Amino acid sequence: MKKIAVYGKGGIGKSTIVSNMAAALAQQGYRVMQIGCDPKADSTIALRHGTPLPTVLDTFRQKKDTFTSEDIVRIGFAGVVCIEAGGPVPGVGCAGRGIITALEKVEAKGIYDIYQPDIVFYDVLGDVVCGGFSMPMRSGYADEVYIVSSGENMSIYAAANIAAAIRNFKGRGYAKLGGVILNRRNVKREKEKVEELCRDFETGIVGDIAFSELVQEAEERKVTLLEAYPESDISLQFQRLARTIADA
Repeated sequence: MKKIAVYGKGGIGKSTIVSNMAAALAQQGYRVMQIGCDPKADSTIALRHGTPLPTVLDTFRQKKDTFTSEDIVRIGFAGVVCIEAGGPVPGVGCAGRGIITALEKVEAKGIYDIYQPDIVFYDVLGDVVCGGFSMPMRSGYADEVYIVSSGENMSIYAAANIAAAIRNFKGRGYAKLGGVILNRRNVKREKEKVEELCRDFETGIVGDIAFSELVQEAEERKVTLLEAYPESDISLQFQRLARTIADA
């Protein structure tokens, strides 16, 4: 089982990238699981065509430890196994701690053993790299971390914080930095700025995703790009990125 955590600033396109990579690999014959680790619980929504998915934390609050895999798992497009960690009650509790609890419950319920995925994606918010949000990159959950960034200053700043956290874990047996995924916003010197970030942390750009209105059109239809426009150039970019990460 290959375990991959994808981080990046909120709104940078992590969920879009992860969902399309998951769909691409599932179509290639891999058994893929995607776990959304954002309190908004919308990581897998395009794979599920917008249908509701009870989060791990909400289900645990309602049923305690009596819940089963059927309560928190849905099978999405191309057979991707979808799970959403969820978050705390608004205004109460810590979202980071919620991530820890959710992942612990998924493991305790034997979800990985039940579905036996070849590849697991953790889609993680990267604006704050506290103990909870950094959990997928430690404790044996993820083998590799990929950071999504554009050339926008706040995106670069968040990416640098995430890369610094990974570097601080070096030598402890935690996940390693696999590289940066450039998700273009068509700002000035975009690739050069992301390359500078990569040099600072001794890594490289593993994928370069062009800005495309087709992405937004697919999201409006509540489907992945791979489902809406499978023959488009942007779909081919996601497929190449997915193969690169799967083969890393």
